[in-house]
Amino acid sequence: MAAGAECRYSVCGRPERHVNTAASTIARSQRKPKGEGHARRAEILAAAERIFVEHGYEGATIRKIADEVGLSSTALYMHFAEKSEILHEICSRAFSELLAANQVLMAEPAAPELRLRRMLQAYVDFGFENPNAYRLAYMTRPVEPRDGQSMARELGLELFRSFERSVEEVGAVGRLRGDARATAQALWAGGHGVVALMITKAYFDWVDRETLVNTLLDGLFAGLLKP
Repeated sequence: MAAGAECRYSVCGRPERHVNTAASTIARSQRKPKGEGHARRAEILAAAERIFVEHGYEGATIRKIADEVGLSSTALYMHFAEKSEILHEICSRAFSELLAANQVLMAEPAAPELRLRRMLQAYVDFGFENPNAYRLAYMTRPVEPRDGQSMARELGLELFRSFERSVEEVGAVGRLRGDARATAQALWAGGHGVVALMITKAYFDWVDRETLVNTLLDGLFAGLLKP
């Protein structure tokens, strides 16, 4: 017999099922009403970001994510086949947003070194504004892609290539002190470092964030670019 239900007999002798209405009302209240497909998918991704960061990828489960959103596990599987698909979607969205920002900056008329600095600034700003997505995209052990889920990896590589092309443009006007590829990686490492440290070591007595980021970028550009 299912929990919350009683089986009695009606006056005509047939079994009559009486549901415990209080229990069923509570159960229904714990489930959120259906939303639009895209909105529900966004809710799942936002909840998964928090749970992946809090519990780690291995510690996160579909059930935990579903409970956070107010869905059954079965309902969540209608949106994502497995949790690795959720992680890849989070990373893909992060890379796509950064790539779109780079493309806008690349199209703007500006000196190559100024465009490059704006791109690195946009990357750093994204990390601070989206700390959970940033952790998952750049600070989580990669999950082996399957069933076409390598899109996130390809987007990440294209994102770096767009940044590297901007560095090469600086080199084309004679402003680089060293190799373009090494310079691009050094700039990226510097930008990543300040984001990673500040979002994971919030207890540290950091100076004002804008001051720290500007000091870092000033030092990187002074050291890697010619006057």
